[in-house]
Amino acid sequence: MGNRMNGGVLPLGEKGHRRGLPKAPRSPKGLLTNGDFETAPTGGFGDDGATDSPDAVPSWKLNGTVELVASGQKQGGMILIVPEGRHAVRLGNDAQISQEVKLEKGEIYSITFSASRTCAQLESLNVSVPPASQTIDLQTLYSVQGWDTYAWAFQAEQEDASVVFTNPGMEDDPTCGPIIDDIAIKKLFVPTKPKDNAVLNGDFEEGPWMFRNASLGVLLPTNLDEETSSLPGWIVESNRAVRYIDSYHFSVPGGKRAIELLSGKEGIISQMVTTTPNKPYTMSFSLGHAGDSCKQPLAVMAFAADQAENVHYTPNSNSTFQTANVNFTAKAERTRVAFYSVYYNTRSDDMSSLCGPVVDDIRVVVSGGVRGLRLSGLRFVFMVLVMLFMV
Repeated sequence: MGNRMNGGVLPLGEKGHRRGLPKAPRSPKGLLTNGDFETAPTGGFGDDGATDSPDAVPSWKLNGTVELVASGQKQGGMILIVPEGRHAVRLGNDAQISQEVKLEKGEIYSITFSASRTCAQLESLNVSVPPASQTIDLQTLYSVQGWDTYAWAFQAEQEDASVVFTNPGMEDDPTCGPIIDDIAIKKLFVPTKPKDNAVLNGDFEEGPWMFRNASLGVLLPTNLDEETSSLPGWIVESNRAVRYIDSYHFSVPGGKRAIELLSGKEGIISQMVTTTPNKPYTMSFSLGHAGDSCKQPLAVMAFAADQAENVHYTPNSNSTFQTANVNFTAKAERTRVAFYSVYYNTRSDDMSSLCGPVVDDIRVVVSGGVRGLRLSGLRFVFMVLVMLFMV
């Protein structure tokens, strides 16, 4: 499982607090307590299977048919997929697991978790920190491994909260349902917007928790609320996910994080940026491949205001990425910039894992352009005429 930070709720020390003043809650970070389900229950793991005890999985409360499953375990002729390590939990019909956490009221958090489906094609998983919740469709498998890692964001409304996972499905076999593993949490920080760039988090360095040893990246499902996005500043406005990738397992144009666009027009990221009407702007961005054997061609459709450009990635032996520009004139005080993959790409090594072009380092700046040069030239001519007249 690697050396991962256990993000369970830890007691605050006395150092640094003045006597008599209330202590702020300490935000959990990283793996939740027994978030990988590798802590043995009382009496050991024994025979894995359904349990009626609400305390059968250490640090978690159970409700309904919950199974502690093991890697390689079979159900009929099907082998159950455990994302990482030896153990995970499976939620049966309307089953639920939950854990109490301490949060900072008003802050934005992102929960990362891995999930796979079992018996049913249309399985889904509801993740919530009440009252916030989202149901995530598990029908589409993005990787050939049989499981994917997702992230979901919410705003904390109180300090004492519960992280809850529920299987909303009702199958003929009551034990059918999604398998969950590696549950982590991270408080998100909204980056300061650069003075010379209208785009917030254009380098994608701020985002959900990523395990250092996880090689699949993190899927960001549909999220139309930019205030509670796992990718600060950005929304995913389509019905398929995009992939948040890191430089430890993928080729990234700059820094340690980037976005890989999946599923063609079904995977769109966008942001509303502040602009001045009638001013010329240039949107620049890095475009490349993730180094994950994605089949060519790779291309993005880039939008800025009323401009849309189809930009193809041209392989270069000296670089895994290139820089592209889109020039536009702002029509309003808020301008939408957006990206999606032109093609529906899969990996050449397994022919089924979804992949696509990588975008990074997105910038929107005021453009001087030809217009600026013309104005400067007119000013120069005017000044010369004034000086001649004075002589």
